[in-house]
Parts: sequence; structure tokens; C-alpha cells
Amino acid sequence: MTMLTSTDHRGPVTGAERALAPDLIRGGMLLLIGLANAANFAFAGQPGLNGSPHGLERILNFLKLTLVDARAYPVFAVMFGYGLVQLARRQRAAGTTATGVRRILLKRNAWLAVFGLVHATLLYFGDFLGAYGLVGIVCTLVLLNRGDRFHRIVLWIWGAQVVYVLVVAASAVRATVSSSGPAYVMTNSPNPSLAATSYTDSLVARLQEYPTHTAYVLGFVVIVWLGIWAARKQLLENPQAHQTLLTRVAVVGMSVTVLGGLPQALVAAGWLHVDEAAFDKMVFLHNVSGQYGGPGYIALFALLVIRINKRSLPVQAISALGQRSLSGYLFQSVSWLVLLAPFTLNLGDRLGHTAFTAAGVAVLVWTISVVAAYQLKKHSYRGPAETLLRKLTY
Repeated sequence: MTMLTSTDHRGPVTGAERALAPDLIRGGMLLLIGLANAANFAFAGQPGLNGSPHGLERILNFLKLTLVDARAYPVFAVMFGYGLVQLARRQRAAGTTATGVRRILLKRNAWLAVFGLVHATLLYFGDFLGAYGLVGIVCTLVLLNRGDRFHRIVLWIWGAQVVYVLVVAASAVRATVSSSGPAYVMTNSPNPSLAATSYTDSLVARLQEYPTHTAYVLGFVVIVWLGIWAARKQLLENPQAHQTLLTRVAVVGMSVTVLGGLPQALVAAGWLHVDEAAFDKMVFLHNVSGQYGGPGYIALFALLVIRINKRSLPVQAISALGQRSLSGYLFQSVSWLVLLAPFTLNLGDRLGHTAFTAAGVAVLVWTISVVAAYQLKKHSYRGPAETLLRKLTY
């Protein structure tokens, strides 16, 4: 059996080696992850909104369903695939053997799956870490060492999925036009773990909810594969050289994801009224079009990086959070449990179950994590979760 010695892997990537785009993407998109998850906690269910909004709450509902829900997590799926290639590339450049690189990736992803199980059990059923770990193992075994011709398959898959989204959209439009039943009022699909009145009850419920959720999100292996393709092309390390491609991806990705979410968003805002059959088709369209938010948002951030001439304090701080995104993600879950759970501070109930409460808490928690990450960066400390994962891996 091949053993890993202290020289079989290189140390963490240095600040001078880091590309700005991946860190800025991870740090910035944690805000959207927070907006989605805080709302789920505040309303004890998904999608986490008031089905009978008034005033500005209509606008918040509209923005949440066009820009956040089912649109933020695909960004991290793409970036996860991107990170797999980056890690493997650094290890190979340091002289690690092919077998050694494979063992490192498999071990790291196995531990990530363990992180996910612990996170889902103790804090939040809607964990993605466990699924990332399992998908990472599959990608390491099946995808990473393939040639460019093989990886072009994923582009054809995404192209075929655009056609599929258009078919789903046409079906939703037909159902909307022919809608004749009573107007459907949006409700939150309840999650027992979020409504539990004691921590013990919430823990038991999470153990039941987590396997189903993980099985559902395992399907984003194709989204991760797209990240692997992008990393092989080094699109984010040198965005200037790929500006035309990134512009096209941003336009297509964001157009599909925004337009696909538009029908359900209009219903959520109370500006469109349809029967339940039509609404169900809108929900399906919203979900299948959301994956295009992954490449769309990433391309937008990469184009933004091209225009950043100076790394201002906000850019440095958000990037610092991106370098510690695992810690930032777990910090959010701890925060939701402390601030929003019925058996803790229960701010959702105390301040009113409104979109403003959830959004305010999400922005506050994200801002605290940005400040904390910047302080860690100033003192040359890695995130605690990243440090633990590295120790366990090596």
C-alpha cells in the first residue's frame, strides 16, 4: 500500500498564488446562501416566504425567487469541481505521484462527507457538504484524469438541458394561459426539524430529513463536472483571456435562470394569480432553470474581477471569507440555530415572520463573517474548519 510521507504533498496555497476570482465568488455568494437558509429557518420551511406579502415584501419575495432560491447553491457546485482540479494540479506540480494525488482527493472528500453528516445532524438538515464529498469521490475516480475530448461531453449536456428548459417553459406558459381554477396561495413546505420546539426533537427530525435531501442534491454531479471543465481551461485564473466566453456564459446563464424563475416569482409577489396545476409547472421550471445560475453568477464575478484595478478593503475582506468559505458556511448554520430556532432566541417569531426579518438576519450574519475572516487573514490564520479538514486529510 502506498503511504503518504511529509513530502508527498505540498502545503497550502500562498496568498501570492491565489487568483482573486474564485475567492471573491465564494465569499460573495455566501450572502445568497445565507439569504436562502435564514429564510427557511425563519419560516420553518421552504421556500421561506410569506405567501400573502404586502408592500415591499412583494419585492423581496420576487428577488428571492429570481436570484437566490435554487440559484445560489449551483455556484458552489461549480466551484467545488473547479477546486478539485486546482488541488490536483498543485499536488502534481509539487511532485506528488498520480497515486498520491488520488489518495489525497479521496481522503479529503471522504472527510468532507463526514463533515456533512455531523453538520446535518447537529445544525441543519439542508447540508451540501456530505453530497459534495460523495460527488467528489465519484469525480476523482471517474472524471479527473480524462482527456479534453471526454470533458467536452458536459458542454453538450448543458446545451441539451437548455432545450429541455425551453420545453418546460413552454409547458408552464400553456398552463398559465389556460389556468381557470381558484388562485393558488403559496405556502411553505414544512420541515419538522425547523419547527421543533426542542433541540432533541430537531436533531431526531434532521436525521430523518438529511438522507432524502442528500439523495436529491447528488444530481448536481453534472454541475460539478462543468466546474472541472472550466478549471482545466483556467477560466478564473486568467479571466481577461476568456472575456468573450465569460460574457456569453453570463448572458445565457443569467437569462435562463432569471426568466425561468420569473413565473413563480410573480406569484410569490402576488402580482400573478394561477391555479395549482399551473403553479406546479412553474415550480418545476424554477428548479430546472436554477442550475444555470451557477455558471451565470461565476461568469459575472469573473467579469467584475477584470475591472477591479485595486483590491480595496471590501474586496479583500470578502475574498478572505471566500478563502475560509467552509468555516463561513458552518458559522451561518450555528447562527441560524442560535438566532432563529423556536427553542433559542426565536427572532423570527419575536420580530415577525417576514421576509425583512430573515433578510436582515442573513445580512448581519454574513457581515460578521466577512469581518471575522478579514481579521483571520490579517493575522495569517486559516479558517478553523479548513484547518481541521487539512489535518484530517494529511
